[in-house]
Amino acid sequence: MSTSAIENGAPVAKDESSVSSYSWYALGLLTLVYVFNYLDRTIIYILLPLIKKEMAFTDLQLAMLGSMSFVIFFTVLGIPFGRLADRAVRKNMIAAGLAVWSLFSGLTGFATGFWSLLICRMMVGVGEATLGPAALSLLSDYFPPRVRATVQAIYSSGIAVGAGLAFFLGGWLGQNYGWRLAFYALGFPGIAIAVVVYLLREKPRGTTEVATTRYTASDWKILFKSVPLRYHYLGYGFFGLAANNLSFWGPTFLTRVYELDLLTIGFYGGVLTLIAGVPGTILGGYFADKFRRFGRGGRMLFGALAALIAVPFWLLFIFSGDLLLLLIANLVLLALSLVWLGPAAADIHDIAGPQLRGLGIGVYFFAVIIAYGIGSLVIGQLSDWVGAAAAPLNMRYSMLVCPIACLAAALSLWQGSRSANRSLPS
Repeated sequence: MSTSAIENGAPVAKDESSVSSYSWYALGLLTLVYVFNYLDRTIIYILLPLIKKEMAFTDLQLAMLGSMSFVIFFTVLGIPFGRLADRAVRKNMIAAGLAVWSLFSGLTGFATGFWSLLICRMMVGVGEATLGPAALSLLSDYFPPRVRATVQAIYSSGIAVGAGLAFFLGGWLGQNYGWRLAFYALGFPGIAIAVVVYLLREKPRGTTEVATTRYTASDWKILFKSVPLRYHYLGYGFFGLAANNLSFWGPTFLTRVYELDLLTIGFYGGVLTLIAGVPGTILGGYFADKFRRFGRGGRMLFGALAALIAVPFWLLFIFSGDLLLLLIANLVLLALSLVWLGPAAADIHDIAGPQLRGLGIGVYFFAVIIAYGIGSLVIGQLSDWVGAAAAPLNMRYSMLVCPIACLAAALSLWQGSRSANRSLPS
């Protein structure tokens, strides 16, 4: 098969496809799973100061525990799991992954040192690597393309809810009962949800498409020949780097520079994430679908504008010195850090088509998670170099990585938008 099918927007949309009530139930359940996904992934962020105090870790070690431990297996397995999602029963993949990451998230509370913590966080990454490709592919078979970015955005709102709960509940439990109990209480319950997911009905592939092109085993290569997709992966990788480190290093930054306690950080972080993140994610998908009128690159143009707007607010967050301005900047950044999730997934599904969606999403997550890991490590190493633990204000300089990444994201996505408008039909 030639590469022109994917480069020219493979299947034709069935815009008249109806949406059943069971599809909305599936969306609700998978969104709940994503809430647990991000809760278990980010709970460690708010607890890093407590872990550092007990274990006497360096900032680089904290970055390895909070990010690299997750990144190593998530990236190694993300693409194979993406390929598996194009062939296997997707709801079974999700159920198995949820059980694994919930188990090891809870077991993190039993860790006694760096290596046991690292292994538990690695296994959380193994479990969570199953979710994205399988869930997003499944949702594209439950809903027609005309609402695809909106649906993906509703699903992605689980990030805001999960991160908000991680900050709010993690801060409260950690401050009052210790970091270990926070992992017990918020990790193990996900195992029960895995049973419910296992009972979900699998939707046939390509249900919402007119054409269901059959690819050969070697057709995965066409994903890397699409110029718009290359810019897409690069741009959202940079944007994800900044977004992740708002959550990852944000609590440590606020503890050092503003001398706030975990309970205060957890409260404001949780409330602001829910207020900005949920509507920001959903509205991001809605408006990105509207930007689609500007051509096939419309959604990437929307992402480029969001990344560009984030740059001055990052500078305000880092250098304002005023708590009110900090909260305003944080509110805007939380919204901007999530508005691109629905559009990013929708573009991949539209370009890759029903047979390569899982792999396309797997590559996308690979790019974004690699950026997560590199960004957190760079900031951690820079913080050690500038002596941020002893001179807290110096951490501002290491956090400049984030606005620089947003600027790079804006440029990459703008180029991707132009390329898509030239090479893909509207």
